[in-house]
Amino acid sequence: MASKPGPLTQWPWHNLGNYKYALVAPSAAYSTYRFVTASSAAERDLLNFMVFPMLLLRLLYGQLWITVSRHQTARSKHKIVNKSLDFEQIDRERNWDDQIILTALVFYLVSATMPQAQVAPWWSTKGMVVTAVLHAGPVEFLYYWLHRALHHHWLYARYHSHHHASIVTEPITSVIHPFAEEVVYFVLLAIPILSTVATGTVSVVTANGYLVYIDFMNYLGHCNFELVPKCLFHVFPPLKYLLYTPSFHSLHHTQFRTNYSLFMPVYDYIYGTTDKSSDELYERTLQGRDEAAWRPDVVHLTHLTTPESVFHNRLGFAAVASNPLGAAASGHLLRAASAVASPLLSLFASTFRSEANRLDKLNIETWVIPRFTSHYTSKSDGYKVSRLIEKAVSDAEASGARVLTLGLLNQGYDLNRNGELYVVRKPSLKTKIVDGTSLAVAAVLNMIPQGTKDVLLLGNANKISLVLTLSLCKREIQVWLVGDGVTDEEQMKAQKGSHFVPYSQFPPNKARNDCVYHCTPALLVPESFENLHVCENWLPRRVMSAWRAAGIVHALEKWDGHECGGRVTGVQKAWSAALARGFRPYDDHHHPGITHDGRGGL
Repeated sequence: MASKPGPLTQWPWHNLGNYKYALVAPSAAYSTYRFVTASSAAERDLLNFMVFPMLLLRLLYGQLWITVSRHQTARSKHKIVNKSLDFEQIDRERNWDDQIILTALVFYLVSATMPQAQVAPWWSTKGMVVTAVLHAGPVEFLYYWLHRALHHHWLYARYHSHHHASIVTEPITSVIHPFAEEVVYFVLLAIPILSTVATGTVSVVTANGYLVYIDFMNYLGHCNFELVPKCLFHVFPPLKYLLYTPSFHSLHHTQFRTNYSLFMPVYDYIYGTTDKSSDELYERTLQGRDEAAWRPDVVHLTHLTTPESVFHNRLGFAAVASNPLGAAASGHLLRAASAVASPLLSLFASTFRSEANRLDKLNIETWVIPRFTSHYTSKSDGYKVSRLIEKAVSDAEASGARVLTLGLLNQGYDLNRNGELYVVRKPSLKTKIVDGTSLAVAAVLNMIPQGTKDVLLLGNANKISLVLTLSLCKREIQVWLVGDGVTDEEQMKAQKGSHFVPYSQFPPNKARNDCVYHCTPALLVPESFENLHVCENWLPRRVMSAWRAAGIVHALEKWDGHECGGRVTGVQKAWSAALARGFRPYDDHHHPGITHDGRGGL
């Protein structure tokens, strides 16, 4: 939202949610009906028929840019702006598809009101030339001055500040504007298409190709990593004035009053608004940051859980990943998309970087093994999964990581003896393997209500259950500590009002409405934790699993030993260190063990 929102800031369908796509449905259905029932090829309105397929393709194209950009900014040394991206920006940019819907509605309107558009051929060379000339001339020129006007304090405060609220840009930042501002852009960018319609030179390829060009250039300029090769400017030097680069436009978001051009910097050079550091920033980001500045200190190794987790990953759907797994309103659509994407992802033969964070000068990365929970529980896939984990351990050591944490089922006893297998195979391993047992046990103990006397430990026996058993003190109400494998039938045996406190990485199925279910062991991250804009599985925002937090604390404290196999850091030692470093206890169910400031005790 702009700092002082002006008239027509909200989009007309703001309150419709995903039902906004229903606005396109009648026109899409009628267009398809006309196309199918046309008596001859000459009567088929190609331009009108292609509106809906283009809508779908543009949505897919935008998502591909999001995925590629996030993958690059998580791993690339060519990242331009190295600041933090937060949940507020994700929420602000979740309506990036609004302009695609508006484009479809405008195209349907033009087709219905301008007969010339109804007979558009597939190709027209004249139309392509007219579009190119009008874009380079009137469109770029008028946009430049419109953009400068939008930076006047009155317009900026009411409209354009909404776009500039994003300092660290993502591809979709390019289309995040108040409705009134977007309408003005539409009028401006419609000049080439309407001109070709009026002159009878419009074609399906020209009109839709112009949309693809606009999308490409918009996403390119806001992707936050430099990818335009220098050789292009050596081969054709004038291209410098006809094609902006991501680093060129990033300066507009950091300096605000330079580099106003749409896609062609020529008008910035003509009117003297080119940022003086444009060339230097391009050269520096293209060369890349020093390796020591971006190599990870801590790597958290996790894996996919359900098919839907493909899109809950940071490289998936931004709006979905910014909320706990399973919280998406469009669950059926997500499952359908997952059914297509999941088999493809299983073809990947190595881990991929999903997330990069910072805390107290620590570079923290999350790596994902492209396998689902079902692969880990399958005996036939166990060896393949183990090899993927072992390769990830080697890659982490090669990258210079000091600590590697094993998340979810990556630390299974049958798989690798809680990580000990990799230390046994390579005693000289420099990267410390941390399974997070001590901090997880501490988090569980903190969730047990004060005054508890009776505790029932239920579920599969494992390392954490053994350490937990040794650490437990009997306290006045009944508590069930549940691990993996607890059944609904076992839960039904609990007395009314019993507390179920998981010590597993996966939450139990909530089979009782008259009992209290606590979250899996987790902590609130420190306020200084940077670049956190996705939720870790089913946990809420800015909450981290105890296993993941354990590795960060291990690195911050510079502890020299492993915590894997039979080795334990120490429950009280890990808990005290975590609190001292700014982590805070978390439990989705309030109990007396947590005070108003988030502190708790064992």
